[in-house]
Amino acid sequence: MAAGRELPMFLKAQHRGYEGFSEETEGNWNGPFYFIQGADPQLGLMKAWSAGDCDSGGDEWQEEIQLTEQTVQAINKLTVKPRFFVLCGDLVHGMPGTPWHEEQKRDLKEVLKCTDAKVPLVFVSGNHDIGNTPTADTILKYCQSWGDDYFSFWVGGVLFLVLNSQFFHDATSCPELKQTHDQWLNAQLAAAECRKSKHVIVFQHIPLFLQDPDEENGYFNLEKSLRRDLLQRFQKAGVNAVFSGHYHQNAGGRFNGLDMVVTSAIGCQLGQDKHGVRVVAVTEENIHHKYISLDELNDVAVDEVLSFSTEVNDPTPHLQ
Repeated sequence: MAAGRELPMFLKAQHRGYEGFSEETEGNWNGPFYFIQGADPQLGLMKAWSAGDCDSGGDEWQEEIQLTEQTVQAINKLTVKPRFFVLCGDLVHGMPGTPWHEEQKRDLKEVLKCTDAKVPLVFVSGNHDIGNTPTADTILKYCQSWGDDYFSFWVGGVLFLVLNSQFFHDATSCPELKQTHDQWLNAQLAAAECRKSKHVIVFQHIPLFLQDPDEENGYFNLEKSLRRDLLQRFQKAGVNAVFSGHYHQNAGGRFNGLDMVVTSAIGCQLGQDKHGVRVVAVTEENIHHKYISLDELNDVAVDEVLSFSTEVNDPTPHLQ
């Protein structure tokens, strides 16, 4: 890859939309489909975590490369391809401007560029991608590498919103960008109320909450008053589900009719889960999902989720 030039597959999110996934081309319901959600490949964290130095460690990432290769290979072998594969942030471990950030990013792209061309890649920014306190420069560099840091797109009559959750965490170094993001989000939610999409689904890195909408503030969730405000606004706009990562463990809960889904990591595990991804089946009435380990990601496992989605009437089903 020539210096300063990116493969088009990494830059499909532009102008707050996604190439080929517009309302004009994908705004109508065409029947059930599925997508795959992954999170936190985070190249370098496994070495940093084992060394007990998450701030300065992470000078090796071969394990994460192998796990991401396994993910891509498993997706490529699926007979029925997902409509897209979304990575919900922390693509690499090295923070912007620190050693290994650019090298980790380059190595991740070398793996991801092998993804079947029939499976578009959707990227969500995480704190390790743009910084715990992002700046205009770190966000610009992210966008130059991975496409827009927030945008909307349509697939099969379903509206998807990709948010930059670092603006909800700490935007003190880029208040103008946060204001623009918030204005855009307000407009998207207002429009979603008026549209007749089958579902509205949000992707962001940091979960709104891990288990309980009223849980205490912590590193892995959003501040309680902001969380409550977003939940109420999302619900009013008809958002059905929010999918996130960040926690490196599976978790989640519900706020009235809204499903908060926290997906464990492709990379470093901080709990008892296996390295894996989440298969999400979207039907006309419901959204069904199951976390599947990389070793078990195959046609049989996907068929189980798709079959389950057509057999149940529970409005909030998930298999794990």
